[in-house]
Amino acid sequence: MSAEHPYSGQRVALATQHGKERALAPPLLRRLGLVVEPIAIDTDAFGTFTGTRPRTGTAGETALAKARAGMAATGLQLGLASEGSFGPHPWLPFGAGGVETLAFIDAARGLELTLSSVSRRTNFAHLDVADGMDLAPFLARIGFPAHALVVKGPDGAVLATGVADMDRLSGLAWPGNRLETDMRAHLNPTRMAAIRALAGRLAARLGTLCPACACPGFGQVDVLRGLPCAACGIATQGVMAIIDGCAACGHSETRPRPDGVTAASPASCDWCNP
Repeated sequence: MSAEHPYSGQRVALATQHGKERALAPPLLRRLGLVVEPIAIDTDAFGTFTGTRPRTGTAGETALAKARAGMAATGLQLGLASEGSFGPHPWLPFGAGGVETLAFIDAARGLELTLSSVSRRTNFAHLDVADGMDLAPFLARIGFPAHALVVKGPDGAVLATGVADMDRLSGLAWPGNRLETDMRAHLNPTRMAAIRALAGRLAARLGTLCPACACPGFGQVDVLRGLPCAACGIATQGVMAIIDGCAACGHSETRPRPDGVTAASPASCDWCNP
């Protein structure tokens, strides 16, 4: 924690009713001195994992809307919220994936920042119960009872949420019902760990001040493509450089790729490998 950081000793409103402060508060306090103040607004109004209330915007838009709601409820100038999305992994076939998004708002500085991370480490899954089915393999795979379940009827109606013991599950696991992982953070330790990891990235990002206006949050906003082919020198779609920017004043700077790569493989070149 640095006493010189602009957020040292300030409070940020965290819109949550699922205990996300356990994941978000430690890295923000340690790195920035920023104190997370949870506010239990009805975040279900922005969409639910069970589908009873569909999300109307993107994950980033929804997280920003939650953050604004927390700020409005507390009167604080700083807001924080998270949003998760789960489904098939975007590039790994037959695997599930999770995308966590964090939104941070500094109203006084005109700063709105979102960060996202994609992870294969998720227990997102479902099982349609059949007569005589052994549930043990599925329950072991999703980490039950540490990770809770949602039970839906054959018509898709939600029969129960937060199911985390065998006695309760046994009375609900009838043939035709569907068991789904409960993806709410306080009932899903795997998801809480992903939020904690992303919180560390947010703390590092906010810890970097803009060299032009000293606003927190200076970091990657885009990439510069055109990495030259190692064989023919023609520009490819490979990333050549990273563009860092400030969401408040618009200042930007270009830096080399952090891995030091200066040429693309001919296999990715449209000329060498059409």
